[in-house]
Amino acid sequence: MGLGGDLMTTKILAISIALFILIFIIELVRRERLTFKYAFGWIFVSVLALFFSCFDGVLFGLASFLGFALPSNFIFFALLSVFVFLSLLMTIFLCQQNSRNDIMAQKISMLQFEVEQLKGKNIKDE
Repeated sequence: MGLGGDLMTTKILAISIALFILIFIIELVRRERLTFKYAFGWIFVSVLALFFSCFDGVLFGLASFLGFALPSNFIFFALLSVFVFLSLLMTIFLCQQNSRNDIMAQKISMLQFEVEQLKGKNIKDE
């Protein structure tokens, strides 16, 4: 098989993977295992991957414009940037959840204290 066939096979593989990820994310949202709020980034990335897979000339032009010697270097840089950004977002989300858990634990403790006080009053009243 010549070089053109290898490129077409790679293109078909890239399109297939991007479509699979897009369908998988949509299915996770549909089954309510993932909220749209968190799925949006993944949907955006998979649609972008699908676009660049279908129109690889745009990818080559963008990589060249940004000064990357090879489009693969640009792809690795872009993916690394996306994963660092997603990691930062997940860290922020985790910190927010920890704060909410602390507040919830404090409220539960206060309610337990009030319940114990009310039980004590009821026992004394009887």
